Amino acid sequence: MPLTVTLARVDADLAAGRVPVARQRLRGLVSSYPTDLALRRRLAEVYRLYGEPAEAGRWMYLEEDRDEGETAAFEARYGTPPERMRALAWRGAEGLAPSGFAVEQLTAVRAACSEALGRPVDWDSVPSARDDRPEAGGGGLSGFLVGAGCLTVLLGMVGIWVYGLIALVG
Repeated sequence: MPLTVTLARVDADLAAGRVPVARQRLRGLVSSYPTDLALRRRLAEVYRLYGEPAEAGRWMYLEEDRDEGETAAFEARYGTPPERMRALAWRGAEGLAPSGFAVEQLTAVRAACSEALGRPVDWDSVPSARDDRPEAGGGGLSGFLVGAGCLTVLLGMVGIWVYGLIALVG
């Protein structure tokens, strides 16, 4: 569906009081057009209707005229650079941003994320939550315990099945 048609539906949804539907349409548009700051601004306006300053700050983060209270709420909710990088949902190089301020913000977030993780990152390969630890290892003790637990459950189920089979035959 073309951008203009979807925006017209967003306007109709908002006029009819269907704010959640409008929000979902705008989230889809931002996902499809991550470099369009006007769409991000519209999404921030919808989150203001919900009384969600952190989410409004998230979508206005790249705008120079952003509200500092919303920005602080966003930064508090997404407390680490990797969390902020994921939350901004940007794709492509910083140079695709339509304003110098947005380029500066994106560059700063990416640089902080790279520093926090101890390796270079870019917007096309945003680190997952599992990568947030600089020395993300191979699982360690917690991975072993999960594997051992799964094995125990599997052996228990096989044991019950074998016991039932013996009881049925005997």
